[in-house]
Amino acid sequence: MFMYSINDLAAKAHIELISIAKTMGIARAQHYNAQELIYKILDKQAASPAEPEPAGVEPVKKRGRRARIQPPLLAESSNPTPRKRGRKKKVVEPETAPAATTAKKPVKVVPDQIASEVAHLDIAGMEVPQIPDIEGMLRVPENPQPSTLVKPAEETETVVPSKTEQTTEAVEVAAKNESVENEASQEPASQPAQPVQNDQPESTAASDSSDKSEQSDASNQERRQSKKDRKKNQRDQALGLKPLRRPEYEFEVEGAAEVEGVLDLLPDGNGYLRSSDYNYLPSPDDVFLSVQQIRSYGLKLGDTILCRVRPPREGEKCFYMVKLLEVNGLTTDRIRDRIPFESLTPLFPNEKLTLTGHPQETLSTRIIDMFTPIGKGQRGLIVSQPKTGKTTLLKEVANAIAYNHPEVYLIVLLIDERPEEVTDMQRSVKAEVIASTFDEPADRHVKIANLVLEKAKRMTECGHDVMIVLDSITRLARAYNTVQPASGKVLSGGVEANALQKPKRFFGAARNIENGGSLTIIATALTDTGSKMDDVIFEEFKGTGNMELQLDRKLANKRIYPAIDLVASSTRRDDLLVQPMLLNRVLILRNQLTDLNPVEAMEYLQKNMSRSHNNEEFLMTMDK
Repeated sequence: MFMYSINDLAAKAHIELISIAKTMGIARAQHYNAQELIYKILDKQAASPAEPEPAGVEPVKKRGRRARIQPPLLAESSNPTPRKRGRKKKVVEPETAPAATTAKKPVKVVPDQIASEVAHLDIAGMEVPQIPDIEGMLRVPENPQPSTLVKPAEETETVVPSKTEQTTEAVEVAAKNESVENEASQEPASQPAQPVQNDQPESTAASDSSDKSEQSDASNQERRQSKKDRKKNQRDQALGLKPLRRPEYEFEVEGAAEVEGVLDLLPDGNGYLRSSDYNYLPSPDDVFLSVQQIRSYGLKLGDTILCRVRPPREGEKCFYMVKLLEVNGLTTDRIRDRIPFESLTPLFPNEKLTLTGHPQETLSTRIIDMFTPIGKGQRGLIVSQPKTGKTTLLKEVANAIAYNHPEVYLIVLLIDERPEEVTDMQRSVKAEVIASTFDEPADRHVKIANLVLEKAKRMTECGHDVMIVLDSITRLARAYNTVQPASGKVLSGGVEANALQKPKRFFGAARNIENGGSLTIIATALTDTGSKMDDVIFEEFKGTGNMELQLDRKLANKRIYPAIDLVASSTRRDDLLVQPMLLNRVLILRNQLTDLNPVEAMEYLQKNMSRSHNNEEFLMTMDK
């Protein structure tokens, strides 16, 4: 078997090392890297007995143990004169001399103290002279020739000792140690190597070399991987190939999203589109409109705007409008010449809002539709004491209008109400619910109410039918009274003299507009609450409405619903809403009910109306 040196193996490729390892019987050779395979092959050579070398190399015979070997004879020469310094003669061992080592490694030998005592290794079957001391004498060349033996300056003939095999093993361990250190330090091959001191026994040197090799495996593997990547990049560049990248898609973000909101103007002239999801209060979804955009399109406070927006850029905090699409459901050309709400002509309601005939029809809606009909543009006031079922009555009216009149834009405005009632209203009514609960400050109540009113006005200017269900106007008046600056004039109950002017303006905005459009407001007013302020507020609103629905606490205490006082409830100019024949029968019914108290009147209606399917059938069969 041919003996390989560490440099011979280092010069070979990884595939060749795998083939050599398999030939030598090393298991799982393909799982080792090049450095590990070199050490495995060297260890295998050191452990296995030497065999005859290939042709052209003088065979080395294994010697047996003997006392001492006589100095070998030098090769014959034609010049009998003594040889001087110069080319050195090879030391030839007789055939009876055993092999000096089982490993074949080129090693430089450095003289130590005595120049005549020199040690060197056998490369081509040469004799190995005696090595007195191996400390500080081992030196592994960086790039030696495989068949070149470096000898000392003075030629010395020594006798081969019996400890040659141990010396050779120590030299192998030192060679491994030196090669690992050279690779870790990345020194160039042309630099001269420093001598390695090996003062420890064979076992200690072997363990140190294995530890260093394990530590350097990870770094060597990383270097090889990075080297492969660099070679691959160079090859791709040479072939003109571009590195693979994830495809990049360009998106046009400006104008990609459409937003709808209500315009809220600031004192400086700029505006924001407020979202109904946040009850028209400042929110992250607000869209900014500049003064130039507002003036160029002729926009007003409360306009419902549909536009395209862009996301905020660096240094910006909100969305910006890119393109205006619609204003109050109309194009921008049609809103430029709109008439202001204050200049529109108000009329009595002449188109009735039907409250019956829908799947959720109840006795309450039938009674309201018959005794106090509601028309488009109605200004209705529901007067009630606490716990009379006014909130339930409002929900039934709102659901009836939402089902029978989808052309009416319905807004439910809850001011100073309980949070659970707000949630119930949002889930049970198919309308836009705007709320400000009682735990919110009064200025928030006022701000929301103003924006809702302005929105309704702007939609009415554009010819739409809008209805606002307000609960309650008494609490709204309290909020206006709270935020009103002190004027020095206080009415009874602690009401400011000018505090009720804005609530009246809110309630008085309900009207039927000539040539299209209407604003209907149905509000609740509290009475008999024990507060003098509530009584003053009710007295101020008592004559402003054109429809009044009175609720009676006595009926509610007896659990008779709807708790409506039929005699005290009426609608102004109901002849414009009801057919004359049906109106005459309603008047006859009213005359009959005046002789009864509210409890008896409601019980009579419940008993007779439950036998008929609708109000017309009940009025036609009333005389029977």
